[in-house]
Order: sequence, then structure tokens, then C-alpha cells
Amino acid sequence: MQRYLILAAAVLMQVCLGATYSWSVYVRPLKELTGLLQGPVQLPFTVFYFVFPATMLFAGSLLHRLGPRFCAIAGGILFGGGWLLASFGSLHFAFTVAGIGLCAGLGAGFAYIVPIATCIRWFPDNKGLVTGVAVAGFGGGAALISKTAGWLMNGQGWSPFTTFSLFGLIFLFSICLGGVMMRNPDEDGLAGTPSLAFREVVRMPQFILLYMAMITGLAAGFTVNANLKELFPAGTVQTGITAVAVFALANALGRVIWGFVADRLQPLTAIRLNLAAQALALFCSQLILAGDDGLLLFALLTGFNYGGVLVLYAATVAGTWGYRHVGQVYGWLFSANIPAALAPLIAGLIFDHTHSFTGFLRLLAIMLVVAIVLTLRFRKTFGHPLAAPISPS
Repeated sequence: MQRYLILAAAVLMQVCLGATYSWSVYVRPLKELTGLLQGPVQLPFTVFYFVFPATMLFAGSLLHRLGPRFCAIAGGILFGGGWLLASFGSLHFAFTVAGIGLCAGLGAGFAYIVPIATCIRWFPDNKGLVTGVAVAGFGGGAALISKTAGWLMNGQGWSPFTTFSLFGLIFLFSICLGGVMMRNPDEDGLAGTPSLAFREVVRMPQFILLYMAMITGLAAGFTVNANLKELFPAGTVQTGITAVAVFALANALGRVIWGFVADRLQPLTAIRLNLAAQALALFCSQLILAGDDGLLLFALLTGFNYGGVLVLYAATVAGTWGYRHVGQVYGWLFSANIPAALAPLIAGLIFDHTHSFTGFLRLLAIMLVVAIVLTLRFRKTFGHPLAAPISPS
């Protein structure tokens, strides 16, 4: 019974940590209040997705030494405190960039890997599915947060900065509460597990291939998510808010379903299917984005496919390097978010000059196809099936 309580606590933590996925809801109000253009307003989102994965480069090793509870609580304090700091953006937008981008990014880096690594240890026979359930809240929480934020700002007249302060208090309490529940099934299990060498792992063909594929999947998801309301500017404000919620819910559903698929197919097969589905959606973006319903459909498709990115690669790491090393290796792999985080900023800057996202979305689709070709070209790197852990040196 204890492992199901831990799984529930993991979902609670991820609901809060996924709040940045709702960023698109704040873009238009922030532009109106600050006078900034589309590109600069994306800075908190972009900085967050630099700092978050950069922190995970060493957070996995800290988790290995200090345990899940310490990392989760420390992350909760930083994440919630960051949103509180962002509320001072009414004085200067730099506070919002520092709060949601830097401080919350540090907090997410410490806390995000905890539910994944902990739950995989409690459910070793269902790595993909339990990873999907554990991180479903990261996508699904943004649906609740985006709808709540939209209601507060458009229905109650709250400013984005006041909204940040309320969420900051909620996140601080909830993540720390979930963090208290985090523990490994065998408290001494990790202590006796030798660490993997960073230089050796990142040079492995398996790691390089996963890293390149993950960049493309993340870049596509980030670009759509951060600019979702502007993909169909003629749409109503309410449709834009609903689209953000649809993307978030589809993201959560995609994590569970793609996790289920990962447990039943070869990991690279599941990854190729995921990349192909997202590429098809982006290639057809101009046809789909022809009305309010099209925007909702596009949010559904891209959100569902993006959800798989945050599950398939974690499950593959567990199958390749062993579940005891998920915290370390997936933390290193997660740094693919750093180059991918440039995508929404570049898309916003291109939109400011061309008033269209179509060209950039098609470029991302081509990158996804290239990643599929690479996984086909080097599929023997992983062997068949991909199951045996690689022993540490």
C-alpha cells in the first residue's frame, strides 16, 4: 500500500512542477502590461528550460547520495519561492525572469527526478507505465493551473503578478508535502550502488542517439506550448486559454499511454512512432490551424505526442543502464532541454518579423524525420531487445 501512497505523492509534486507549461496563458497579459514583444516575454519560459535541465546534471548525483526526501523538499522551497519572487515583476520584469526562470528552474531540477527515480524503484516491472503515471501530473497540472490563472486574470481582474504570488504559496506547501512521502523501498539500496562515470556514459552511442532524438521531440513540444495562443491569432481569448488546457491534458494522457506502449514495444520503436506522429502534426499545421476547432485539435495532437517524450526516454534509460542509475543517467540526458529551450524563443523572434509560425514548425518537422532516420540507421547499437543494464566501470 505504501508504494501507491508514494505514487500519489509523486503525482501531487508533478502537478505543481508542471506549472510553467501554462506560460502561454500569461503571455498576452504580460505583453499588455509591460509593453514587451512576443520574444522577450518568452524569457522566463526559456530561462526555466535552461536552468531546470542544467540543474538535473548534478541533481541526479545528489539524489544518489542524499536521498529523495531531501532533494524533493529543497526543490519545493526553491520552486515555490521562485513563483513568489516572480510576483515582484510589477516593479521590473527581471524579477519574473529570475523567479520563474532561475529560482523555479533550480527547484524543478532538484525535485523533478525524485518521483521518477523513486517510483521506478517501487514498480520495477512496469517502468514505462509507472513513469507515465508519475509524471502525468506535470502535464495535467498545467491544465488546472492555466484554467485557474485564466479565470483569475480574465474573470476576476487579477494581474499576472498577483496570480504568481498565489501559486507560489500553493506550490511551496504542496511540493514539500509530497516530498516528505518520498523514500526508496530499501534505504540502503542506493548506498551500495557504484556511480556511473559521466564521461563514459555521454560518449556511449546509446546516449548520443537518445540525446539527439530527445532534443527534437522537446523542441517541437516547447515551441507549440509556449506560443500556443498565438498560433491562431484570430481565435478568441477563451479559445486560446482552452487550447492551453487541452495541450496540458493531452500531455498528461500521452505520458500514460506512451508509457504503456513503451512497456510492450522495443523502446526505439516506441520513440520512432512518437517522433513520426509529431512530425506529421507539424507538417499539417497550416491545414489544421484554420479555425478555433483546429487550434484545439492541434493542441490535442501535439500535446499527446509531446507527453511521450518525457516518458519514453526515461523508460529507455532504465532498461539500458538499470533502474538504480535512472537518477544519474536520465539527469544527464535531460540536459537535452537546454538546446531545445531555444526553440520557443527563436520561434517568437521569427514571428515578430514574419507574423507566422508555419515555416519554423515545418523546420521542426524535418528535424523529427531526421531523428527517425538516425534511429533506423543505428538501431543495432541497442541490440534486440533493449533490456540488459550496462555495468558501471
